[in-house]
Amino acid sequence: MRKGGFKFRLLIGLVIVAFAYLRKCSQRTVNPYTGKTQTISLSTDQEIAIGLQQAPAMANQHGGLYPNNQYQAYIDKIGEKLVDNSIAKQSAYKYEFHLLRDDRTINAFALPGGQIFITYALFAKLTDKSGTLNEDMVAGVLGHEIGHVLGKHSNERISEANFWKLITMGASVGADMGQLANSIGQQTLLKNGRGDELESDELGVKLMLDAGYDPGYLINVMEILKAAAGPNRVPEFQSTHPDPENRIQRIKEAIRKYS
Repeated sequence: MRKGGFKFRLLIGLVIVAFAYLRKCSQRTVNPYTGKTQTISLSTDQEIAIGLQQAPAMANQHGGLYPNNQYQAYIDKIGEKLVDNSIAKQSAYKYEFHLLRDDRTINAFALPGGQIFITYALFAKLTDKSGTLNEDMVAGVLGHEIGHVLGKHSNERISEANFWKLITMGASVGADMGQLANSIGQQTLLKNGRGDELESDELGVKLMLDAGYDPGYLINVMEILKAAAGPNRVPEFQSTHPDPENRIQRIKEAIRKYS
């Protein structure tokens, strides 16, 4: 009975794994904005809905929106200029730009569907030597985040995570390999995360050029992020983000490519 039961579990596990692979193959599609083949399971409307649903909670985690309409209008103007003069306008995404109250966390991020956020802590550092806000640097941050949306990176992460959940389930049913399968999945997502950042940097360069901004200022943004991380920043192999120096080199390559 034990031997028969093991064989049955193994068969069920193999069926689940096979189903996961077949479903993943059916979800492979070419991103029209990047030319990259990805596993995509969410429609554009679903991406937009997820972004809109999660936006209030994300804002609350950073103390809500920054109470300065002038700064918000400034960000809106730059964001709209980037969208209206680039491939972003061809997408069906609903872009909205939010300045967060958080004055300690230097960060910017994008939710699927076009909800884009920047903390005041980062925004306040995007200045020239005189302390005046630099529009090109702000455009660099927003362009990078628009790149994440166009790259469908959240969609891909969700799709890949669901795939590995099924693989883990199949491995757990068929044999005691669930932990191994889960480990492989995490490593794959970590590697893709770094690729996403580099892809978004390149898209950001293109968006900036199309909108009339100087993409060289995206390098200034990288230097700000490098300084903020300090000398004890997490090594690249332990991080989902590439080292700032590597990003700077790739940005320079993208500038030469699109200029």
